[in-house]
Amino acid sequence: MSEILEPRVALITGAAKRVGADIARALHGRGLRVAVHYRGSEAAAAALVAQLNAIRPHSARRFQADLCRSSECRRLIAEVIAEMGALDVLVNNASSFYPTPIGEVTEEQFDDLLGSNLKGPVFVTGAAAPHLRARHGAIVNITDIHARHPIVEHPVYCAAKAGLECLTRALARDLAPRVRVNAVAPGAILWPEQGQDEASKQAILAGTELKRLGTPHDIAGAVTFLALDAPYVTGQVLCVDGGRTVGP
Repeated sequence: MSEILEPRVALITGAAKRVGADIARALHGRGLRVAVHYRGSEAAAAALVAQLNAIRPHSARRFQADLCRSSECRRLIAEVIAEMGALDVLVNNASSFYPTPIGEVTEEQFDDLLGSNLKGPVFVTGAAAPHLRARHGAIVNITDIHARHPIVEHPVYCAAKAGLECLTRALARDLAPRVRVNAVAPGAILWPEQGQDEASKQAILAGTELKRLGTPHDIAGAVTFLALDAPYVTGQVLCVDGGRTVGP
């Protein structure tokens, strides 16, 4: 249990900003060294790493990779191991999100959404698995409540997240007993970066039992629990959605 409760290195993909950055801060706050992955947000990643290192010197590093390419996934893990020495916790958080109405989906959009939300986790986990096994590690995937409750005009994104949810359960079997694999499924936490109209926002909040938006801190707390404080939990998906999936 001590190996699970006191891991030394966590890799969070897509950690430069938004929810990923809060996850990195939360794990760092528990004493872990963190590897901050980013694809294009170099300035944000550098600022986060500087902030964490100011709290505890030499406790954070940044790593760039395009996780839609399997070779980049393998390179990422190799660099994390080379520079940080080990890997105990993997958080597959990196994600693309935007509408793709059926009939209008481009192949580029399909490859990007499947790549960031499903292909990336498959190949990152594959490269990380031997290192996680060696240290009785843990994986937390960030799925979405829309993996089970699809939203209009997002069929590719929802299908990708559904695949990630199934991958979570499959890997919990394949990597047992040395690696635990769970997922967190957020509800309404942050509005999309591309914006959302006010009527849609109000409709979402009206359908949420707690009648409010969640925060990145809520997701970070759930990730921390599954990664560090749940040694007998694997293969589970924890919805953090304010009760949105309770109703019809």
